[in-house]
Amino acid sequence: MPHCNRKAMNEMKQNTTGKFIVFEGIDGAGKTTQIRLLEAYLQKKGRRVVCTAEPTDLPSGKQLRRALSGEEPKTPCELAALFTLDRIAHNMQPKTGIAALLESGNDLICDRYFYSTLAYQGSETDPDWVRSMNLNCPEIRHPDLCIFLDLSPEESMKRINSRPEAREIYETRERLERVRAQFHAVLKTFDPQSVRIVDAGKSIDEVQSEIQRIVDPILK
Repeated sequence: MPHCNRKAMNEMKQNTTGKFIVFEGIDGAGKTTQIRLLEAYLQKKGRRVVCTAEPTDLPSGKQLRRALSGEEPKTPCELAALFTLDRIAHNMQPKTGIAALLESGNDLICDRYFYSTLAYQGSETDPDWVRSMNLNCPEIRHPDLCIFLDLSPEESMKRINSRPEAREIYETRERLERVRAQFHAVLKTFDPQSVRIVDAGKSIDEVQSEIQRIVDPILK
């Protein structure tokens, strides 16, 4: 994997045309729907947009999906390390990685990023270790904007129970409550201009309108 120091990564970010926007939230918050709507909104503005997600479809991401489904159980520390490894690979793929896509002038919308690792795995193991591993890694880019879709655990469980898909290991009321609280604690430690919280309990259109109001200023 190519080496890139922090100074080079920072310079790369400053010279980038595309914007890096991350969506976060507990399960059922509506990230997939809102990402699609924002993608269409940006495209109407004439911008090139690529949507991506973590875990990725790379080998590291596939291993994570097996762990999250319960097929190949991992400890919280193993999960935190695997998510970080997958994130580095996601950033550094030569043609389809985060850095390459942004440098080519694409806006990038990502479903989950290091905020999720800090909240999910950070609530089950040493949060300082998880934070340092992600925020201090020179090959993990920091987003221009993180949008957190905030939803109550009660509403989250209602939405999860209405889906046909099998549940993942974090989709229980107790874990959702703990992770939501951890998300709020984590997000407070970032620049409030780079992390915005949106009430995901509102209608789809209301949520998207608020997202568009938040995103517009960073496009200028």
